[in-house]
Amino acid sequence: MQQAQQAGLEGMQPQDFDRVLTSMCTEPHPAAREAAERFLATNPGDPGTYQTVAELEERAVELLGAVTGLDDPAGYVTSGGTEANIQAVRIARNRADTNDPNVVAPKSAHFSFRKAAELLGVELRTAPTADHRADVDAMNELVDEDTVALVGVAGSTEYGVVDPIPAIAELANDADALCHVDAAWGGFYLPFTDFEWHFGHADIDTLTIDPHKVGQAAVPSGGLVARSEEVFDPLAIDTPYLETTSQVTLTGTRSGAGVASAVAAMEALWPEGYREQYRRSMDNAEWLADQLRARGHDVFGPVLPLVTADLSVPMTDELRGRGWRVSKTGSGEMRIVCMPHVTRSMLRSFVADLDWY
Repeated sequence: MQQAQQAGLEGMQPQDFDRVLTSMCTEPHPAAREAAERFLATNPGDPGTYQTVAELEERAVELLGAVTGLDDPAGYVTSGGTEANIQAVRIARNRADTNDPNVVAPKSAHFSFRKAAELLGVELRTAPTADHRADVDAMNELVDEDTVALVGVAGSTEYGVVDPIPAIAELANDADALCHVDAAWGGFYLPFTDFEWHFGHADIDTLTIDPHKVGQAAVPSGGLVARSEEVFDPLAIDTPYLETTSQVTLTGTRSGAGVASAVAAMEALWPEGYREQYRRSMDNAEWLADQLRARGHDVFGPVLPLVTADLSVPMTDELRGRGWRVSKTGSGEMRIVCMPHVTRSMLRSFVADLDWY
């Protein structure tokens, strides 16, 4: 049995990205791969024992602060955007003085906020959007004395749009609620745009940004960044058997590989490598949008390097049958994400197959 299992594993190959057009993860940078392998056996959840990886995590947070406009950031490397968003809601709930907490977010907010609401016993109120972007007036109508957090999205997962973050932050301040920005996907594209989305643009408290997406770190390598260490105080629990006395993370044992790969990728690419990648990805997304419009499709975007189009379900199924990894939005449009591994050559082949159908 053991020999058969080993033979099966040896015959399997990891996913290649030659026809992946829907994922928000990508191939890790070579430096990130090497760093991940070196730190596989380390645990940043026990920083007193694993001091080297603890120092690397401090460097990762410092670099994430540079990306998100914060000179003295607090935070940690999470498993991904879901964990970071859950933690932001947990902070908001724990620091608030209410027995009936609610969080107000646009309808476009990531599904992880539904998970957070269920896990934490918090009501999630979602406001309508306008052209897929948060409607601040609609959000305001949902705010009351039990609102503990308002959420804005900086690079939505379905349409790639950026909410009016300064206006949402102002609304949160008026409500004495936490302001959280989900920039899990968009965070490594947005520094090279004119959008106002980060700590330097608005009075936000916490922000999600994932190095293992556009940042080109190895999975798992997410990020939760906060304006100050005090923001994490509502999460602290005692850790009596560890060398450190308290912990604010959601998981205990965590991957040192994710921490190290995040540092390696950011040190290799920030800022010029990411700037060039943004330009390539936007050029590709704009080219694809033009090609789809020329073929009569109703196209949305790109705002960031993400395009949706009204391709039929049979057409989508046909493209999947030809090996393309594509997905649909909740409203049924085909969704193409121009990640770093997506090249113009790939898109030309995709359009050629589309024409064949």
